[in-house]
Amino acid sequence: MKRVEAVILHDKLDAVIEALKKVGVGGVTVFDAKGLGRSSKLIRDAKKTPGSYTKLNVKSYVLTVVDDSIVDKVISTILDTASTGSVGDGKIFVDNIDTAVDIGSRQKGIHAI
Repeated sequence: MKRVEAVILHDKLDAVIEALKKVGVGGVTVFDAKGLGRSSKLIRDAKKTPGSYTKLNVKSYVLTVVDDSIVDKVISTILDTASTGSVGDGKIFVDNIDTAVDIGSRQKGIHAI
């Protein structure tokens, strides 16, 4: 199993979720995110507490766990749906998952996702 995490433009979220459903993704978790990348300028707000910044990009953070057999399709789907071809479109990260357990059904492994 693989955990696929994608940081995407917020306005691409609905399209990405719908596209992921079509390729067999059973579920996703979404977080609102703020951040900056290499091309972002960090602007400190002097009126606020130290460490406060006024210019962080708003993004959506999409997390899913999928079977190894569809991970390449999931990555392609996110790329095709979320990319505008511009700097700042986001990132995709993929990690190995050793096990998953569904709390309600107590199923393990691929059956839990």
